[in-house]
Amino acid sequence: MNRNIVAILRGITPAQAPAIGVALVEAGVTMIEVPLNSPDALDSIAALQARFGGIARIGAGTVLRVDQVQAVARTGACLIVSPNCDAAVIGASKAAGLLSFPGVMTPTEAFAAIAAGADALKLFPGELVGPAGLRAMRAVLPPHLPLYAVGGVSTGNMAEWCAAGATGFGIGSALYKPGDTAAVVADKARAVIAAWDALA
Repeated sequence: MNRNIVAILRGITPAQAPAIGVALVEAGVTMIEVPLNSPDALDSIAALQARFGGIARIGAGTVLRVDQVQAVARTGACLIVSPNCDAAVIGASKAAGLLSFPGVMTPTEAFAAIAAGADALKLFPGELVGPAGLRAMRAVLPPHLPLYAVGGVSTGNMAEWCAAGATGFGIGSALYKPGDTAAVVADKARAVIAAWDALA
């Protein structure tokens, strides 16, 4: 089963990435991003792609520039996640055959991202927009467009977000924070997956 949950591994190191990846994938998380402001992020992405690329979508977060898209593409990873809506980054991602999940906070940004070719939208920061804001945006957005709420999402409020129109989530510290062991991440991931599955 593919679940629309992106694990955000901010701060992970290349040495930690394979074990954390095992914990996530075995729990059922099939999308993983390493923000580019993490230590040696491209090395972590390459390690995750080499190990899990056949069974999970691996990619980069906090992608702000076209040259970063190109660097991620060279790792073989397939997912580009940004905190903002930049048509050049979206276009470069699509030209390289990668999935583009740009960050949006307003309808204007959302429609600009769609026009540029985004595959899904990242509602960020989710805690500022809230489910009420998302519900209002969903009234005008294409109904089948995937939309991931990022920021302020927990196992306790997933149902509220889904009712407002979220089709997936990007989850950071509720899945991983620097210093977490693989066992800790496995426990967190199982809790998140259980909460997701309960929505079905």
